[in-house]
Amino acid sequence: MEVWPGSAYPLGATFDGMGTNFALFSEAATAVELCLIAGDGTETRVELLEADGYVWHCYLPQIQPGQKYGYRVHGPYDPARGQRCNPNKLLLDPYAKAVAGQVHWHPAMFSHNFGDPSSRNDQDSAPHTMLGVVINPFFDWAGDRPPRIPYHRSVIYEAHVKGLTELHPEVPKEQRGTYAGVAHPAVIAHLQRLGITAIELMPVHQFVNDGTLQEKGLSNYWGYNTIGFFAPQNTYSSIGQMGQQVQDFKAMVRSLHRAGIEVILDVVYNHTAEGNHLGPTLSFRGIDNAAYYRLVEDDKQYYVDYTGTGNTLNVRQPHSLQLLMDSLRYWVTEMHVDGFRFDLAAALAREFYDVDRLSTFFELVQQDPIVSQVKLIAEPWDVGPGGYQVGNFPPQWTEWNGKYRDTVRDFWRGEPATLGEFASRLTGSADLYERSGRRPVASINFVTAHDGFTLRDLVSYNQKHNDANGEGNRDGESHNRSWNCGVEGPTTDPTVLALRARQQRNFIATMLLSQGVPMIAHGDEMGRTQQGNNNVYCQDSTLSWIDWDAVDLPLMDFTSAVNRLRAQHPTFRRSTFFDGRPVRRGKGEKLPDIVWLNEDGMEMLPEDWGRGFGRTIGVFLNGDGIQGRDDRGRRITDVNFLLYFNAHDDDIKFTLPAVEFAEAWDMVINTAGTGVERGPIGAGSVLKVAAKSMAVLRARDLTQTEPNLSVAPGLQSPGPA
Repeated sequence: MEVWPGSAYPLGATFDGMGTNFALFSEAATAVELCLIAGDGTETRVELLEADGYVWHCYLPQIQPGQKYGYRVHGPYDPARGQRCNPNKLLLDPYAKAVAGQVHWHPAMFSHNFGDPSSRNDQDSAPHTMLGVVINPFFDWAGDRPPRIPYHRSVIYEAHVKGLTELHPEVPKEQRGTYAGVAHPAVIAHLQRLGITAIELMPVHQFVNDGTLQEKGLSNYWGYNTIGFFAPQNTYSSIGQMGQQVQDFKAMVRSLHRAGIEVILDVVYNHTAEGNHLGPTLSFRGIDNAAYYRLVEDDKQYYVDYTGTGNTLNVRQPHSLQLLMDSLRYWVTEMHVDGFRFDLAAALAREFYDVDRLSTFFELVQQDPIVSQVKLIAEPWDVGPGGYQVGNFPPQWTEWNGKYRDTVRDFWRGEPATLGEFASRLTGSADLYERSGRRPVASINFVTAHDGFTLRDLVSYNQKHNDANGEGNRDGESHNRSWNCGVEGPTTDPTVLALRARQQRNFIATMLLSQGVPMIAHGDEMGRTQQGNNNVYCQDSTLSWIDWDAVDLPLMDFTSAVNRLRAQHPTFRRSTFFDGRPVRRGKGEKLPDIVWLNEDGMEMLPEDWGRGFGRTIGVFLNGDGIQGRDDRGRRITDVNFLLYFNAHDDDIKFTLPAVEFAEAWDMVINTAGTGVERGPIGAGSVLKVAAKSMAVLRARDLTQTEPNLSVAPGLQSPGPA
């Protein structure tokens, strides 16, 4: 075989239209062999004789897309010193753009013999491991342009490629559970109907299915077990796994962009699928263990674990940081994605021990001209000491606001003494983000996500029911801040069903009308249940897939209507925080941008925030001067709104504020399910807000003879649980 020297950059396998350049970093290696694997499993080894700055490379003019390959790395094997090279293990290229096959759990996949971590296992892993694939990087994007939707107009939909599409009746069977399924017109139409602007896909980087789960008849469904940071998961491809998965993914992005929907990836850069010192040797461990992983300083056979998965990526090492940044740039420039949600992002900030918001990784992101310009969303915690870092990420980042989730759950289940914090979360969490120069959109507001109860289960279960996971119901979060509305699980009691339906509407309306960026977990808008399981990470089954034949249509209509209200009125998606001034107004002074109201229609005083159990509140949102557009796209000045929240178990009568706020109001949302009242409600009138419900009123334009209430959701009786 003809072998040319090639280049040390770029890393990975790069087809240039004629041949392929191969480059692999390893400071630990004494020799590296590139292994080309034929269709029948025959292996051809090419020794890489060129090494520049610890990057081993060659160029093979004969190698075309579709070629499977791996590496064998020669070097020291001394786990106590953090060295784990073993040429008997065929290793996946960390920069592989596509991956063929899956790991078959065989003793050869491990560098030690079971039961003896200090031993050495020299069985050849080649027949049992996954392989890199040379891809054709060329694709007809047909003029694709990213939607570039600003944060304040964004509504995120967290979804799983398979869970979203596997049971969709309009998606062809061969496309279900795939990228093509996500791009199907029926799925896109659903997202558009809801008013979704961005789909946040749970991990699509190539991941490994755990052997321990497979032995139980389960699988790593969620995919938080990455092994390839450049390769789209091959099992989600509808057209093949020999590089076609790249084309399938790109086609999905192109279709979503045409529909005006951004693509955000949930990425897992904090750890890999190789686990702890007892884990398999698949890639990084055998290439350069100490470079890629954080090792315990005084005993380097063990791994530092801030992630709960056995290892933590070494973000102190330049080549590990390069891997992360190269991966991020690749997905933006070559795959056209629009942003990233970083799993356990606090782990990426641990340059030394404590979480450091000025760590090298964040500095690199800040100065990168490509990565810094897309949406960057942190899951702002990990499992290490001091790992809960909500509100502490750098200015250009947004965050999953865990405090929003907890507070809103507590408020609507009737927990006392949550009123002040509920008000803060409703208005964008200025206490968390304003001091760092960020805006309300830094808060990604969510009530439920993939991890935990679905929205329907949140109002149907007090306890988790994870027996199907095979861990004796010990896994998953035990403190869910949920309330079953009086009965645990399924029921036919119409009173309980009505209350559960109302609570779901309360959560959705609160989230969509809060300042910040709302995120809906897939299926929550249609009443999806996981039967009380709050940890379906291992359930690749109907338990975790959306059942499109059991859609709660009234809830879906309600979600669409509230989101339409949000889209039409910038009052609900301000670009700056409220200032509430003047706090105490003199006669004739201009109304503040926000006013908090008691049940008697009077403005709340500081001492009112600590009174009683604090389960009711009214808020006036001043739309004066805020520009928006009407149903026909015409520019308008927004109007004023009143929002009333009643988390009590009894109906509450609210007196509407004085005429200076508005002469009359129209109700546009009533989560009690009694419909929307027609006709104006005058200033100073008494409005009864039902128990466990909220109402939204819009200032009436008295020049209109018949106000436009097209955004008012139609509420119907809930179906059976």
